[in-house]
Amino acid sequence: QVELVESGGGAVQAGGSLRLSCAASGSIFSINNMGWYRQAPGNQRESVARITSGGNMYYGDSVKGRFTISRDNAKNTVYLQMNSLKPEDTAVYYCRVFISPDVYWGQGTQVTVSS
Repeated sequence: QVELVESGGGAVQAGGSLRLSCAASGSIFSINNMGWYRQAPGNQRESVARITSGGNMYYGDSVKGRFTISRDNAKNTVYLQMNSLKPEDTAVYYCRVFISPDVYWGQGTQVTVSS
């Protein structure tokens, strides 16, 4: 079994920064893609960023140039550095990890950006 533990959420003012972390533990041989999703009230869950095992990074259009995803394979951890935060970034952020053939989700961490 695999467990994901997220940390780093909180409340900030517009223009501020936060860094999210998601550490995977358990029966892990090799992690494929790692990523972050978010869900605001009344909205569907959307992809924010993902990073492949080879280090290729992909971003949602709304966060390009502001957010940076990275991973530490030795620690089985994925990070999301969020800069220039906007009120519309307010959501619960979930990490998602693909360890073939299964997908695992974190418990979610709240990010609130005030104007």
